[in-house]
Order: sequence, then structure tokens, then C-alpha cells
Amino acid sequence: MFVVLGLGSNKSFDSKTPQELLSCAVRRLSGFIENLEVSSVYRSAAMYVTDQEDFFNMVVSGNYSGTPHQLLDQIHLVEAEYGRDRSKEIRNGPRSLDIDIELFGNLKVNEMDLIIPHERMCERAFVLKPLVEVLKKSADDNKADIVFYEEELKKIKDQKIECLSARN
Repeated sequence: MFVVLGLGSNKSFDSKTPQELLSCAVRRLSGFIENLEVSSVYRSAAMYVTDQEDFFNMVVSGNYSGTPHQLLDQIHLVEAEYGRDRSKEIRNGPRSLDIDIELFGNLKVNEMDLIIPHERMCERAFVLKPLVEVLKKSADDNKADIVFYEEELKKIKDQKIECLSARN
């Protein structure tokens, strides 16, 4: 199944910077997501809880052979490996690594522990901008999606977002 994950970090862990943590996470994700495509890294202002450091964000996409809950379990293990302890954090506060399932094919899930598509995806430039970038890498399959997400991105054009490392 084609999946899209959003990754973010704004707190160091184990002497690794947020950008290094994103790189480590991508390496780990490539172990269970096939044909992994990786966006550029973007810096964006924190949302919801704004009194914290900027976030470094990116999107990855690829093919996953398990269920949404199996993917959720695997990404929670990756987050924990890189310092995330949900029991000790402030909701939407600083974190070493956050991985969200943005899309899981065309599947819709609405459960207490999992909502797909991600419920706040279209209000976040830090998801939409790298998402469009990744979708354009396989534009023949995703033209309608690209147009939709580009239109959604226009609605939130005032959000601060800066591309730090462009990938081709």
C-alpha cells in the first residue's frame, strides 16, 4: 500500500541534532517501507504551542505491506529509539522525533488511536509542501492529488516554512 509519513523534530537527543535525527529515522523507515521517496528538509515555526524552537520537517512515501496499526506500532518504536517518550511530553510541545501517518493509500481510519488521512494534514504547510514535492516525483500517478494539495497549500500560504536541503 502507498503510504505517506510526516516527520518532525525540534529537540536534540543523544548528541544528535534534530536534522540528524530525521536522517536516522529515514534510514530506519527504509527497513520496512519499500521504494522510499524522501522530500527536502524544511524549517517551520512551531504550531499550537508556539513557545518552542522551530521544527525541522520532511515527508517520506513508499510502499508498506502491513496494516495501518502495524505501521503505527513500527513508527512508535522508531520514535522511542530516538528519544520520544509520550508519557513525559507536552502535547504539541518539543520532541526529538514525531512520525505521523498522513496517508495510507485511499484508506480512511477513524479510531481513538489512529486517524487517516491525518486530521490536521491540510492545515500544515510543513506537511503539504514536502508532500507535493514527493508526489511530483511520480507525477503520472498523482496529478489530481498534486493539484488538490497545491490548492490546500495556497490557503495557508502565510505559514513560515523554509526549505533547508533541496532533494532532486
